[in-house]
Amino acid sequence: MDPEPQPPLTVNQCIELISQKLAAANLHYGHGAIDAHSEALWITSKQIHLSPAETLDHLGDSISDEQYKKAFAVANERISTRKPLAYILGEAWLMGVPFFCSEQSIVPRSWIAELIADGSLEPWLPADGKALDLCTGNGSLAILLALSCPDIRVSACDISMPALSVAARNVDRHSLNSQIELLNGDLWDALPEPNEDNLFDLIICNPPYVNANSMSVLPAEYHAEPALALAGGEDGMDLIRRIIAHAPDYLSERGAILLEIGNEYENFKKAFPQIPAIWMEVSAGEEQVLLIQAEDLR
Repeated sequence: MDPEPQPPLTVNQCIELISQKLAAANLHYGHGAIDAHSEALWITSKQIHLSPAETLDHLGDSISDEQYKKAFAVANERISTRKPLAYILGEAWLMGVPFFCSEQSIVPRSWIAELIADGSLEPWLPADGKALDLCTGNGSLAILLALSCPDIRVSACDISMPALSVAARNVDRHSLNSQIELLNGDLWDALPEPNEDNLFDLIICNPPYVNANSMSVLPAEYHAEPALALAGGEDGMDLIRRIIAHAPDYLSERGAILLEIGNEYENFKKAFPQIPAIWMEVSAGEEQVLLIQAEDLR
């Protein structure tokens, strides 16, 4: 039985009540929120038509009985289905930017987003430069890149047409159709044959990289996402091998490729001992994202 509101209920009280409910349900997080309290904030903010960040400035505001009940209905669905909250709300936030979200693609999340937001990638993005988001999924990284560097051109490709339909909605939502080109195909097959006029200054990629053992024990929240976007083969490196093999063909002379590999650091080092990768510092540490310069791939 959900607690009855005690009018006047504040936004903060609603968040706390939902947080307690979620925390008692043995849920797993990592799809845009790190814990029960973060998801409770997200749920409540949706009902009062504010972003989660904006809601923090309105914690003392009153929340209506109808909004309270709708928020608890979302919490109940989250608990009963074990689906990521982003799928239930149809929206996710990454670096403060909203994205349409559906089960046709994975929930927007990537440590690469941090590096885009803090300007770490700008040395590889000259004015009028070209970037590629390989395995774009929902399009969130391509969009963040375009928003942060409005003078560059961005290509974004994915093997999944359903995922690209989500990406197209997000590109349109942020009015970036003239800056971002969406392409369908299996990795490099999505692109024209490389020539001196269509090389990229920066390639970013958050590919499927979860190894087979890890895939078998993922919580239900992750199994709600398309396996195609997560599974990286026995050692997690299946797609990364194909990506690295042909990246030199598509990089400009001073270009670089940025790869997210999550928890697969040891498997990457074992698969590519000869590559002098530059490990990029993100909030999760220094073993999740790496950059390889074109000259070190040739």
